[in-house]
Amino acid sequence: MKPSEFISRISPAAQDSMQRTRIPASFVIAEGALESGWGSSQLTEMGLNLFGVKADPSWHGPTIEMRTREYLHGEWLMVPARWRKYSTWLECIDDHARFLLNNPRYEKAFTHANDAVAFTRAIAAAGYATDPSYAGKIISIIHGHNLIQFDKVD
Repeated sequence: MKPSEFISRISPAAQDSMQRTRIPASFVIAEGALESGWGSSQLTEMGLNLFGVKADPSWHGPTIEMRTREYLHGEWLMVPARWRKYSTWLECIDDHARFLLNNPRYEKAFTHANDAVAFTRAIAAAGYATDPSYAGKIISIIHGHNLIQFDKVD
């Protein structure tokens, strides 16, 4: 899917989520783009999982098993993983928001809810992903596609 199509498809739900959760819409769109390969990853196609949220013990919904690339001990490795599976993108976005809101390690990020770049850095610093360049990649997508515009509330 083209970036413009992905942005058009996800932005209304990201803005709706931002109204309810204070998670910047630009962050939701950019993280979804990065994690899902603009909506075309195998995990997104098979499980409608836009954010790469794994099925931890708190998850009681459907799952999908797939290998993933993780940065561990200074090198990239392929490891097996169990992922959350969704019925719709909206269900995925809502669950992603709950995941961030209910996990104490991300609490600090919400002090930056009005600044998508600082929010992104705080989520990454809290260990959302193993990629040491994670925040920079999301911030690059935010700026490169002018996603800050979706954080404006009329």
